[in-house]
Amino acid sequence: MFDVALIQQCADPGIEIAIVERFIAEAGSDNPLKVTITSGNRVILPEPPKTQEAAVRLMQRFVGEATVRVGVTQFPVGYGITDATQITTNYVDPCENIRMGTALFGKVYRIVSHASGGNGGPVLGEAIDAWRTGTFRDDYVFGLPDPGPLAEELQEEAAQPAELETPETVDAQQQDDANTPVPPALESADPNTAGIRIDLSNLKGDSSAAVVPKQQEN
Repeated sequence: MFDVALIQQCADPGIEIAIVERFIAEAGSDNPLKVTITSGNRVILPEPPKTQEAAVRLMQRFVGEATVRVGVTQFPVGYGITDATQITTNYVDPCENIRMGTALFGKVYRIVSHASGGNGGPVLGEAIDAWRTGTFRDDYVFGLPDPGPLAEELQEEAAQPAELETPETVDAQQQDDANTPVPPALESADPNTAGIRIDLSNLKGDSSAAVVPKQQEN
């Protein structure tokens, strides 16, 4: 099991630590530099990287041509990027990998939970399987839209007591509003009289970057 203290420090706060720990234990790696490369049913076994820079070069070499996973959470390299040069040592930094991986796994868990109409152990196991394979019910799971908070999260939010208004709080809010200057952009609602804030006329598109195609997880 990876360092529990680091997991608690770096994991996305929107996911229960118990879920994160099981996720990393079953789908992750103890080695922050571990790069897993597969193509169809084949596993590609290059020399394991010994430095962060070597791991970055290995990921950049194979992303777009094979399925590449990396680090503590075995994060899907290629997700959210369009160019191999966007792959940096952040992917193999343990804390950053945990942060990115748990945030994305949270989305996968919500997708599976909403589709299954529940949560708990069986749903978590199904979500971990979806993370490993990259697919859920024949869809590329990482590309599916986030369905939003789970039902119990909404119930907990609704159960939070609302702040009561008193004459003192109303007077204080009115005083704050009176003292708050109106930004120039809000003084005129007419778009024809609004000032130009940013000059975009000198920007030119850069077509030199190679686009890395997204690879469906296998």
